[in-house]
This record gives sequence, structure tokens and C-alpha cells, in this order.
Amino acid sequence: MSTFMAKKETLERKWYIIDASGKTLGKVATTAATILNGKHRPEYTPHVDCGESVIVINADKIVLTGKKLDQKYYYRHSGYIGGLKKTSYRELMRTKPELVVRLAVKGMLPKNTIGDKSIARLIVYRNDQHKQQAQQPIPVEVK
Repeated sequence: MSTFMAKKETLERKWYIIDASGKTLGKVATTAATILNGKHRPEYTPHVDCGESVIVINADKIVLTGKKLDQKYYYRHSGYIGGLKKTSYRELMRTKPELVVRLAVKGMLPKNTIGDKSIARLIVYRNDQHKQQAQQPIPVEVK
């Protein structure tokens, strides 16, 4: 008996939609990363990009538990001496909630070309309006 290996050409990709209103950031990111990676499929193969597309709506209504809004920071560096910038998650949630979700999901994906292709299939919206009605996304319940 031989082991089944999925092929990229034979996979049929679907679209999924996650409503993040009132859900915690980690639960939404875990659900999205699992679907993007393809681990929810029975024919999952680690070296093949088996993932599907994910739409996350209501990113501005996502919840961070505890004191994370004030104690958690997003760091970026310009490359110059003294170029470290730090932004609190309270400020990020006010200005760019899409970035918060994207960074959380990206941290849960593999750090290789499959992860790069997977994060490109993630679309995050601030509110509940999205432009992917034609793809007929399947709603996913976050546990």
C-alpha cells in the first residue's frame, strides 16, 4: 500500500469567511492559519500548498484579553541606528486592526515559500463589508 500525496494541480480551493466580532485574536488567528495551511483537509500533505482562501471580517471588533492592549507592542526597525519604533496594540487596534490580525496569522504559518503563498490568500476587512460575494465563501465558526 502506498501513501497518498496530494498534488497542487488536482486540489480544488474553496473560500471561507470568519466573523471576528467578539472573538479573541488567538482563536481567530489559529482557525485562519489552519485553513490557510490546509491542515483541515483529509488529503493534507506537508510539502504541498493545500491551503484555501480565508476572509476575516469585523477585525475592529476583535478582543484582546487581559492587559494586552497596553502591555503588548508591535516593533519595527528602519535599519538605521536608533530606528526602533514601537506601537502599543491599543493604538494599532484603533488605527490598523487589519494589521493586527494579519501579523497574528502570519506568525502561525510556516516560515518558507508555502507560508508566503498562504498569507497571500488571507484577506482582512475592518468591518462586515467584503468584495468576495462572487466566490460564495463558506462561514466558519471559531471555537
